[in-house]
Amino acid sequence: MQFPQYQPGNCRLLVAVSGGVDSVVLVDLLHRSGFSFTIAHCNFQLRGEESNRDELFVKELAKKYAVLLEVKRFDTQQYASVNKCSVQEAARELRYDWFSAIITSWKQQAGIKTPAFILTAHHADDNIETVLMHFFRGTGIHGLSGISPYLASHSLIRPLLSFRKEELIGYAADRQLSFVEDSSNASDKYTRNFFRNSLLPQIKEVFPKVEENILDNIERFRDTVKFYDDAIRIQIGSLLEQKGNEYHVPVAKWKKATPLSLLSWEIISRFGFHSAQVPEIIRLLTAENSGFQASPTHRIIRNRKWMIIAPLAEAGAEHILIEKEQSDAVFPLGKLIIQAAATNAEAINADPKQALLDLSGIRFPLLLRKWKMGDYFYPLGLNKKKKVSRFLIDLKLSATEKEKVWVLESDKKIIWVIGYRIDHRFRITENTKQAIRFKF
Repeated sequence: MQFPQYQPGNCRLLVAVSGGVDSVVLVDLLHRSGFSFTIAHCNFQLRGEESNRDELFVKELAKKYAVLLEVKRFDTQQYASVNKCSVQEAARELRYDWFSAIITSWKQQAGIKTPAFILTAHHADDNIETVLMHFFRGTGIHGLSGISPYLASHSLIRPLLSFRKEELIGYAADRQLSFVEDSSNASDKYTRNFFRNSLLPQIKEVFPKVEENILDNIERFRDTVKFYDDAIRIQIGSLLEQKGNEYHVPVAKWKKATPLSLLSWEIISRFGFHSAQVPEIIRLLTAENSGFQASPTHRIIRNRKWMIIAPLAEAGAEHILIEKEQSDAVFPLGKLIIQAAATNAEAINADPKQALLDLSGIRFPLLLRKWKMGDYFYPLGLNKKKKVSRFLIDLKLSATEKEKVWVLESDKKIIWVIGYRIDHRFRITENTKQAIRFKF
């Protein structure tokens, strides 16, 4: 992808500067090229006094080039702990969230329409290490195409990506540029450092040109990705049918998609699902009964001849996911209260708006949804399965009353036809040790 073609004076630049040789070289190149820019420095407070030293260095650097400076200190360790991620992931998220916030504030300033970009000093050696990490961690073809030199969606440019580290060091020496060294770069504590300091040197003993070969492969994979994306776009376009905020895919067409696993991943990845869920979603295609899989943002529901992909916020009107820690759930008919209950078998109530169930057989998350044709359960006292449609006919419900019937589902098993009957398999018995009560 080509960089945006802007000249000094017609764009606004935010340059990420750590104080290391890479970012110092980028600052000097921009200055010599006549660009005006703002330096942004993150102090992640991970290396004690060394972190403060870096901050002071960057402040002096901004004075040297007479440019504006933005500095922010982060409690990176706390962020990593709260968000249950690695320190590296925490630093990355904090850094780019802050950069994006600055760019957004620039764009929102009244009367200013100048294009704004974030510039980072990633170079070719970073790209080599990234591709290797992707490969060993597990990746698709996009992961093998390396770091993108330009991300329009993030207003992010990496102008040094075609240069090797040794070239940047040589430039700094020729220009007599001072910079700071990050002592953690010598430690293999972080994954990238292990690849840089240990793995790559050993591979070079067998394949001396491994780095050049990887860079050549990155260029080839980038070209391949363009063809791949075009082909995927055509195939998925023929499968997905948008209906409001939902996407519907005919089960029969999805099952015939070739290669099935690859196309299934390309369909679900854009909705927040991860690769480990692909086999489960493929199983949904051949399942006899309804089922679903959820991502942080969407759920995929098998509804007879259709696979429905719906946003969690929008799917609430028809399908509601209930996690174990929830105490209630709101749905069109009212509110469902969830609470622990006594295990006394005699406590089974006759109130149709309550269900007292044996917790041991219930698996979360639960699915709260409207009943549909083909549903069946084991009505309490019957101990054999019965279609929900027949059950409702026997209750002599009108057509409009049937439309208002919802069910509560656990692991693809209906545990309660809400307001009418629980499933016999989940009843309280003398062997029940833990019970759960649902109040409608």
